[in-house]
Amino acid sequence: MSETIKNAVIEKLRQIKGPDLEGDIISLGLVSDVFVSDGRVAFSITVPAERAQELEPLRQAAEKVVREVEGVENAMVALTAERAPGGARNTAAPKPAPRQPQRNAEEQAAPKPGVPGIRHIIAVASGKGGVGKSTTTANLALGMAANGLKVGVLDADIYGPSVPRLFNVSGRPESVSGRVLKPLEGYGIKVMSMGFMVEEETPMIWRGPMVISALTQMLREVAWGDLDVLVVDMPPGTGDAQLTMAQQVPLAGAVIVSTPQDLALIDARKGLNMFKRVDVPVLGIIENMSYFLCPDCGSRHDIFGHGGARAEATRLAVPFLGEIPLTMKIRETSDAGTPIVVSDPEGPVAAIYKQIAAQVVSAIEDPAASADRSAPKIVFE
Repeated sequence: MSETIKNAVIEKLRQIKGPDLEGDIISLGLVSDVFVSDGRVAFSITVPAERAQELEPLRQAAEKVVREVEGVENAMVALTAERAPGGARNTAAPKPAPRQPQRNAEEQAAPKPGVPGIRHIIAVASGKGGVGKSTTTANLALGMAANGLKVGVLDADIYGPSVPRLFNVSGRPESVSGRVLKPLEGYGIKVMSMGFMVEEETPMIWRGPMVISALTQMLREVAWGDLDVLVVDMPPGTGDAQLTMAQQVPLAGAVIVSTPQDLALIDARKGLNMFKRVDVPVLGIIENMSYFLCPDCGSRHDIFGHGGARAEATRLAVPFLGEIPLTMKIRETSDAGTPIVVSDPEGPVAAIYKQIAAQVVSAIEDPAASADRSAPKIVFE
């Protein structure tokens, strides 16, 4: 079925003329591999970098004809703006630009458009994978909801979406009107993820522009309704997705998740510095898997070292939000789709997440009042 739709899409795209109305975008080799999954179609069109804005109608036309194909429920088309190989450019002498009046930096900075109905957007990020960022995101969001807030979660990890499993949510988002989708819901949290669009085992072999297009659609073309906070589960690292969110979305702040060991802290430092460079407030650092609690004897073991994230927060003059232990229960409840804040809401680990959530909310609601707030004092003996 997918192969049939793919072939039909390609035939439809032969109707779309190239950038200079010569040939079509298929015969000119401008279309990337067409990705089809469960009625969802995605591909990119390569155009000259300097003409990307001018050729936006070409993208819209391609998207329109693809939506006409039987079996296609939604189409995601991105323009891939590239320069000629070797960085070749037009060698003609450029016309001198008209002199512009001097403007200060505040006037030059274009405001980032918000998302209607959402008061605050925060990013949960890490410099590397495997530090428990998605689990932390889910439990922080649930902690905020437990504290009485209306919360949503956007799974921005296009290549490895974990949020559907963490919230035990599956299915396809319904179309509300046109391109606008209705988010799914788990434990009272509104959730949107690329994991709802493709099968769990399907690899996302996408280039940067397609990732950016997908993120923009999941953020701005979703009927989020009224939310106090939208928590964005960022992919690990400092690539296209992170920069897109930081530069195009009015983030209220970022939370950095790290484990205690030096290797993880090196990468966490990169993520933290990236947010600082794009003027996104760093709300603090969480030390995840801070220590191991033996389920049999109850003794504590610092498997990955201890206190590294706290020391790093002090060194970089950012808040230290707290320590989350490495316990079997966190792993088991996350794998089962019943995060510990909902499966054991009165337990000590849930209390840590709730206190960290309260600190984060306090920081975005009243940054001055929360600047000197200390980290949770909950400890395990």
